[in-house]
Amino acid sequence: MAITSRAITWCLCCEILLAGCAAAATEPRLFQSSQATPNGEYTFGIEGPAADRDGNLFVVNIGKPGTIGKLAAGAARSEKFIDLPEGSVGNAIRIDRDGTMFIADYKKHNIFMLRPGSREPQVFFHSDQMNQPNDITLASNGVIYASDPNWKGRSGRIWRIVRGADGAVGGEVMAAPRAMGTTNGIDLSPDGKRLYVSESNSGQIWSYAVGEGGLADARLIRTFEPDTVDGLRTDVAGRIFVARIMRGAIAVLRPDGAVEREVALGAKEPTNLAFGGSDGKTVFVSQRQGGFIETFRTDQEGREHCLQRGHC
Repeated sequence: MAITSRAITWCLCCEILLAGCAAAATEPRLFQSSQATPNGEYTFGIEGPAADRDGNLFVVNIGKPGTIGKLAAGAARSEKFIDLPEGSVGNAIRIDRDGTMFIADYKKHNIFMLRPGSREPQVFFHSDQMNQPNDITLASNGVIYASDPNWKGRSGRIWRIVRGADGAVGGEVMAAPRAMGTTNGIDLSPDGKRLYVSESNSGQIWSYAVGEGGLADARLIRTFEPDTVDGLRTDVAGRIFVARIMRGAIAVLRPDGAVEREVALGAKEPTNLAFGGSDGKTVFVSQRQGGFIETFRTDQEGREHCLQRGHC
């Protein structure tokens, strides 16, 4: 039987449709979380996830305190990456566009720097005046902002840490328009003009205008239950992803604080999160309950991922 051009066209359309359906079936659904690593890889102090340009994820406290673990791109298990100096314990990790890793050492009041290819962390900044550097975030100009909670006093502050033109590194507590609670999660808006800070004791998320002289224009954008917010990260659309510790979810907020959605997680104690993957749209969540990493896909690239590639 002769095959007509109409039949050929119909067959080609079916093949294209089937190929599209197959691709859709293999692509993970957005905002649907799954467990990425086995239970018990990390301690109760699991924190500070950060992804590098190659898609590797780095997380604090693998096996025991004072270590950094690495989940290689595409891997299903983590491996120990480095040990921190004796007595130091990491909390937050961030990685800049040059591939330099910064680690907040809350025990010894340090910000460590680890250059690409090195396994020997160096002290980038230290101050005995810190309660503890808890979470940190990087601006496009290299400035580091660090949250500094006083858990016993249920108070906190923000440090600004800068390397000068002569190479010397200095830090100072930023003047603020209000007395802060226990400052915890911290990140910048995509344009770098506003700083978002979670306060764990009150469950509040605050937004501040950033200036060299300090913080201004304090805006309370969202209040959750006390002691249910931890780390947070922003994406290129300006949304704020908040780890709802003890609630087993990531809240996705618009810049004004409106809840766009909540991403349900498999475990109840997310401590922090990071954007990674080849396109910056894979979110990795550190889970204290069980000591593992969860992951889900989102529809926008993370701000830090964009910054690493020089786009932000």
